[in-house]
Amino acid sequence: METVILIVGFLLIVAGCYCLIRTYHLLKVIIGVEVAMKAVTMFVILAGFINGKAPLAQAFVITVIVIEVVVAVVAVGLALNLYRLYGNMDIRNLRKLKG
Repeated sequence: METVILIVGFLLIVAGCYCLIRTYHLLKVIIGVEVAMKAVTMFVILAGFINGKAPLAQAFVITVIVIEVVVAVVAVGLALNLYRLYGNMDIRNLRKLKG
């Protein structure tokens, strides 16, 4: 069972990294980060299960999920601002932003 979870988690990380590398669309980049972070949270739960400290792992995962949501909201806000200014969500336009 643990082997299957490790393989699925590794595939999720690879899929998230592929999404980060392959595209210039900011929403797709955010989705790639979210997919990779879900794999990391799955690994933390698996580590807690293997070590017999599942409640501690669950507490860490809740913290990671809260941080992940905050990062996603800030990134989507940046994406909306980018779309409002340039009419597209190409991350190459981020160099033109001044703040």
